[in-house]
Order: sequence, then structure tokens, then C-alpha cells
Amino acid sequence: MINFKQEIAKQIAKVIELNEKELETYLEIPKDTKNGDYAFPCFRLAKELKKAPPQIANEIKEKIEIDTTKIEKVEVLGGYLNFFVNKQVLTKEVLTEIAKNEEYGKSQKGKGKTILVEYSSPNIAKPFHIGHLRTTVIGAALYNVYKYLGYHTIGMNHLGDYGTQFGKLIEGYKRWGNEYNLEENPIEELMKIYVRINELCKEDESVLEACRENFRLLEQKDAYCIELWEKFKAISLKEFQKIYDMLGIKFDAIIGESFYIDKMNKIYELLEEAQVLKESEGAQIVDLEDKGLGVCMIKKSDGSSIYVTRDLAAIRYRAQTYHFDKTLYIVAYEQALHFKQLFEVAQYLDIDEKCKQGLRHVQYGMVHLSTGKMSTREGNVIKVEDLLAEAMNRVEEIIKEKNPEMQDLEVEAKKIGIGAVVFNNLANTIIKDQVFDWNNVLNFQGETGPYIQYTYVRTKSVLEKAGYLPKIEEVKEEKLLDTYSQNVIKLIYSFEDILTQVTMKEEPSILARYLIDLAKAFSVFYNENKIITEDKELQDARVYLTYSVGKVLKIGVNLLGIEMPHKM
Repeated sequence: MINFKQEIAKQIAKVIELNEKELETYLEIPKDTKNGDYAFPCFRLAKELKKAPPQIANEIKEKIEIDTTKIEKVEVLGGYLNFFVNKQVLTKEVLTEIAKNEEYGKSQKGKGKTILVEYSSPNIAKPFHIGHLRTTVIGAALYNVYKYLGYHTIGMNHLGDYGTQFGKLIEGYKRWGNEYNLEENPIEELMKIYVRINELCKEDESVLEACRENFRLLEQKDAYCIELWEKFKAISLKEFQKIYDMLGIKFDAIIGESFYIDKMNKIYELLEEAQVLKESEGAQIVDLEDKGLGVCMIKKSDGSSIYVTRDLAAIRYRAQTYHFDKTLYIVAYEQALHFKQLFEVAQYLDIDEKCKQGLRHVQYGMVHLSTGKMSTREGNVIKVEDLLAEAMNRVEEIIKEKNPEMQDLEVEAKKIGIGAVVFNNLANTIIKDQVFDWNNVLNFQGETGPYIQYTYVRTKSVLEKAGYLPKIEEVKEEKLLDTYSQNVIKLIYSFEDILTQVTMKEEPSILARYLIDLAKAFSVFYNENKIITEDKELQDARVYLTYSVGKVLKIGVNLLGIEMPHKM
């Protein structure tokens, strides 16, 4: 398709002799369509050119050479130069691209670059709760979008299968294992043990010491501790897989922290060679005080490892194995200091510079209950399995009430219920905290996943009513020049740019909000324009535009990890 931004920037660059790529970043899309399709603000040039922005805008307008087959007109408004795209050309470009490309918006933009996305990463022997759901769906969405844009993308599940919590769990199992049935609801039973041993640790310091000793024995490959640890791990993975199957989540690699245990000595060596490893009260640390990051502990005083060391070993292993350009860690903002310290210490590793510079912490907000913060230790968490089951049950009840004869009720309820939950986690800027509320998650009115799904089903219904899809050669773009049609066309045109923005900002809500905007624009088009009409040429054009909307909505929600229902 014609890249209108690129075309405009190229012509402006000829007038003011600035870098074309940089000028392209200046271009904005006005909120009010009366001000054109693209606006070039001249304020940034005022200081350099020593002129007022309106004067600059007028001078550019006088000198610029515009191809009127692509740009209809150029106007000055204040310090802005406003460009109006040729509607007929834009419409033809969009519909032709839709017709010839099943994977509309897909590109090879990222060809030759490797992106590693670490997401989900639940802790073994703990429930998969709604906090884990956020990292899982955010990571999966970013993985999908990067892959769609041609990047070599690797999805990594970094399981929390090591650490002092296993010393606690082993101690709890030693004391009360025969009181709990791990065959039924294993994660719940392990959680009960974990909560119980935590309570005892608060009361008795010697119990906490026994837990620490268990972890030390685990690191020393004690047979009994290893046996229990392997048992807890196998149980947990089986339970986690049920949730991944429900969500349609897949990973290219599932590797736990324990995988890196035999790779940590090299980390100690490298830090010693760099002369940054110091002793402090028996522990080994890297002092980052001069960078405002405090002290980063590398090894505990009892000789046992800490997860920052395992993370450093993971970075080194991944850099040597995948030679990544960028690694995204999808982890809540509570861990911000950890990742700042981790990335700073990683500068001393013997890996490529591009890998060191490509470490990114994609922060997301915490999920709270209306009663306060969730805590596995306290036992007050909402499990994802329960959440998804409840969502599907509620959707089934709604469908039975509104469409009792609907076929494949359970299949469609699963798509809608899970879609509602996933979209709820992606609809707003991910850094924002969420207060979990059943009513908000399953609110099918307004800006929700089910609203987008409903709009898609409506497009399918229109096509069924028409009974045909016209050939692209039969579609006359001049029939789609009205405001309502053009609002839809412009949104469809911007789809690839939206996907690029998602990767630039690591922000899937950009795509989620776009899909809401497209669904709304189609609803207005649908309400204002009669699609099935006696004017065959008009009907052909509007039917094809309806088909195009359905296609883009489906591609978009699939990238977010949501399936489209056939009926609603």
C-alpha cells in the first residue's frame, strides 16, 4: 500500500532539508477529521529556523510539490500544515490489499531480528492466580504481534522452580504430608501446607532455620529433598498445562530456574574478574550505590544462591544460545529494582553488546482484590482456573436467556467468556493497577471483548444476508466516500502502523483500543448506511467493506489471544 506518511515526509524534506525519517515521526493524525488526515506541526522547527510556526507552515505550503493523485489538498491552520489524503485512492489501496492478503497487516519488518519474550513464569507448587494471568496474556499478545511483523520470536516460560520457598514446602511436607491428599486438587493441598508452614515460621525462628537448611540440602542434591522437589514440580506442571490449554497459550521453551544452577559458578567468576564482587557480612554482593541502585546480593552468607544470580545465568545462556536483539521480561512493576540491578550487573557478562542493550523490563500493574492485596502466603488469591470457569458459566447463562436455541453453546461460551477475561487484562495501559471485580470483567456492555466479538458476528450476519461476497474488481471505491465509510477505511489502513506501535511501546492496549475504535466506527457505519440496498454497486461496496472490517477484527483479536465466536 501507499505509505502516505512517507510520501508527505519525503516532500517536506525537499523543502526544509531535514532527515525524511525524522520528519515522518513528526506527523500526527488530527483528532478532528476536518483538520485533515495528517498534520505536520511546525513548532519544533521554530527555534532552528528562527521563524514563527504559522510562517513556517505557509512557506512549506507554497514550496511543497504534492502529487494530487495521492494528496487532495494542503491547508495551514495555525502552526500546522494539514494534509488531506485522496479518499478514492486510499479506499482502493485498502480494499485491494484486503483482497490479496489473507494475513492483512502482516510484514517482514522485523526480519533478521530475534526477540525473546519471557512471560507467565508461575511458581511451582503455588496456585496460578489472576496476577499470573496478566503476565501470561500480555506476554502472549506481544509474542504474537512481534511474530506477525516478521521477527524471529521466542516465547519463554521461566518457571519459579527453585528458591527458599521449596525449603519451606519440604519442611511442611515432612511434618504434615500424610494429612493432605495430593491426588485431588494437588495445588490447593500444597498451598495449604505452604500457608501453614509460613504461619509456623512466624511463631518459631527455629522452624525458619530448618526451612533454610532444607534449601541448602536441595542445592547439595540431597536425595530426599530432590525427590520431593521433583514431585511438586511434576504436579504443578500438569495443573498449569490445563490453564494454558484453556487460554490457548503455547511456549517455545519451558525452562525453570533450576536449569541454571550449574551455570552460576561462571557468573561468580566473571564478576570476580571484573573486580566488582565484594564480601559483605559473609554474603557476596555487587555495590551499585553509585548508580542509585543500592546493593545487589549475588550469594547468601550460607553459600546458597539467590534468584538474581540465576537470572544472570539465564541472560548469559540465552545470549549465547539465541543471540537475541531484545529480551522482554513481562513482570509486575514491584520487581522494578530487581531488574534495574539485574541489567546493570549484566553489563559485566561476556555476551554481545546488543544483548546487553536489549534487556527490557515490561512492567504491568498489580491486581488487587477489593479487600486489599493478594498473597499466596496468606492464602487469599483468586485462581485463574476458577475465574475462567466462572466466566464461561456466566456467559452460558446469558446466552440461554437471550438465545436458548443456539447451537454449540459450550464452545461459543468458552470463546466469549475467556475472551472477556483476556481483553479485560489488555484493554487499558498495562502499567495501571487493577482492582479485580467480577462485574467489570464480565460486563458485556461498552468497551469489552464481547463487544468486539458481537461486532464481528454482526459482520458475518450481514454477509450471510447478502448471500455473496463481490469480487474486488466489482467494487467501486467511489461508493465509499461518505464520512462513515471513510472513518472505517482510515482505521483499516492504519492497522499495520498500530501493530508497529505495539512493538515500539511494548503496549498491547494500543491494539485493544484500536479494535474498540474499529468496532465503534463500523457500528456507526452500519446504523447510518443501509448495506442491503436496491443499488447493486452501492451494496457491493458496502458488503465488501463489512467483510474487510470482520477480517481485521478477527486478525486483531487473534493476535491478542482471543478467538471469535460464530454466533452470539
